Amino acid sequence: MNWYLEALRKFTDFNGRASRQEYWYFVLFNILISLGLGLVDRVTGSFDPMSGVGLLGGLYGLAILLPGLAVSIRRLHDTDRSGWWVLLPLIPIIGGLIFLYFLVLDSSQGRNAYGESPKSF
Repeated sequence: MNWYLEALRKFTDFNGRASRQEYWYFVLFNILISLGLGLVDRVTGSFDPMSGVGLLGGLYGLAILLPGLAVSIRRLHDTDRSGWWVLLPLIPIIGGLIFLYFLVLDSSQGRNAYGESPKSF
């Protein structure tokens, strides 16, 4: 839970590096929270089957957009890549697969252009 809260605290920080652990715990908690909110949306009747989104899930998605973008860019920095690679999933199929590959790579060793390795803290 600390990794999720840490990513939320750094929601406007697009500089620096994020470890795999920080990124994937953030993703895990987003999935769990989204599933919970989706269930609440269905029970309360605020889920719209046409759009596939409920009121609470939609609001949560909007709220988490900027922190998710920031932690993704910091994760790319950790693999010594520019944050612009975050646009890669816009290329159908192959772009998302390559982006996922970048996200699961280990950190670049030591200091890189984006700062000190988060593993050294």
